[in-house]
Amino acid sequence: MSFYRPRFLEEWGAIRREGGYKFLIKQKGWVVLAAFFLYYLIRDSILYILIPYLAIKGFFTCN
Repeated sequence: MSFYRPRFLEEWGAIRREGGYKFLIKQKGWVVLAAFFLYYLIRDSILYILIPYLAIKGFFTCN
């Protein structure tokens, strides 16, 4: 099964396979680190803040 993968991720993957993570950061700079940080910021916000908040407010009920 084929999933959609943005072109920039394919490009970053090719660079990483060629020279490793240090080479990727040298080529693309702070954009890679910012993308990594934002991904985990959004993921953890949903996982640790939004889901418990909705559970407490009664959005997820066990009735």
